[in-house]
Amino acid sequence: MAIDPAPPLATIAAALRRERERAGLSLTELARRAGIAKSTLSQLESGSGNPSVETLWALGVALDVPFSRLVEPPTAAVRVVRAGQGPRIRSEHADFSATLLAAGAPHARRDVYVMELEPGAVRLAEAHTPRSVEHVVVAAGRMRVGPETDLVELEPGDYATFPGDTPHRYEALAPGTFAVLVMEHP
Repeated sequence: MAIDPAPPLATIAAALRRERERAGLSLTELARRAGIAKSTLSQLESGSGNPSVETLWALGVALDVPFSRLVEPPTAAVRVVRAGQGPRIRSEHADFSATLLAAGAPHARRDVYVMELEPGAVRLAEAHTPRSVEHVVVAAGRMRVGPETDLVELEPGDYATFPGDTPHRYEALAPGTFAVLVMEHP
């Protein structure tokens, strides 16, 4: 079993400071809007701590930026992400991890992720920025995905799209579930 690379702490720290300052928010105000402790935010901005997917999503929503803007390092013209490498962030509530493959250009605001899920706890996702849309293609395994009011089951090769601006879930129904997620942010 491969060991997860550490979250890109220096990239996250720089991005949080940059986006917080761009938004004109104090540490206290951003922490309040994201529903996290000010000390947690301070640790993240200093490059320490171990942020979860949930914490980074909450900060992205509070800053009105895509998740990718908080974890994506600057890229070259040609970029390769080898299987098992890249900025992998784990959930604290489910056996779920997401690896950002590509962030959309600033005007496109589209991100591409690889998701790895195992049966057990469900990854519940809060609503993202208004008018967000998610696209999921299952490569291996089976999963249940979508808004809480309209869940669908997917198998390898299946595709689903749904609004990302309402609470939704990702649930593995088989071991070794692997999917590609494309998020569009207006």
